[in-house]
Amino acid sequence: MRVIAGNNRGLNLVAPEGMDTRPTTDRIKETLFNMISFDIPDCNFLDLFSGSGQMGIEALSRGANFAVFVEKDKKAYECIEKNISKARLEDRAKLIKSDVSAALNSLNNQQTFDVVFMDPPYNKLIEKQVLEQIKDKPYVTNDTLIIVEASLETSFDYVADLGYVITKEKLYKTNKHIFLKKA
Repeated sequence: MRVIAGNNRGLNLVAPEGMDTRPTTDRIKETLFNMISFDIPDCNFLDLFSGSGQMGIEALSRGANFAVFVEKDKKAYECIEKNISKARLEDRAKLIKSDVSAALNSLNNQQTFDVVFMDPPYNKLIEKQVLEQIKDKPYVTNDTLIIVEASLETSFDYVADLGYVITKEKLYKTNKHIFLKKA
C-alpha cells in the first residue's frame, strides 16, 4: 500500500495487521482519485473509518489543505499516526480516536468539508446511519462531495428520503463507490 501521486508519491504506508480493516487497493484508490482529481486541491477532507489513513493521506499528498481522520481501533489509529508522521503531514492533519458517531458530533465547530469519504464495515447499514447523522451538520454543505465505499450488494435506495442524490456510481469487481450530494 502506497501513496499514488502528489508530494508523497511512492511513500509506502503501514496497515493494521489482521482482518479488522480492508485497505482499499492501490488500483481502486488510483481510479477514485483520478475521478475526483479536480475536487482535491485546497479541499478539506474528512476520512471516516480511516483504517490506515491512506485515503486522507492521498488527498493531502495531492494538495488537500487539511484532513480529519476518524478511527476507533487502537492498532489502526496507531498506523494512521505513523503514516502521517512518515509523510510529514502533522500540521495538516487531525486525528480523532473515537467511534464515528461521537466524532461527527464533536466536529460541529469544524469548518466545512469539501469531501467526505467513508469506508464503513460492509453490509451493516452503517453508511445509512452516518448519512442520517451528517445531513444537517453545518460542516456538510450542498457542495460537499460524499463518497461511500460499500459492497456490491449494498442498496442505496433510501438516499433520496434522507435528502441526498447519487451523482455517480463506480463498480469494481468486489465493491463500489457511491458519490452523493445533498439534493
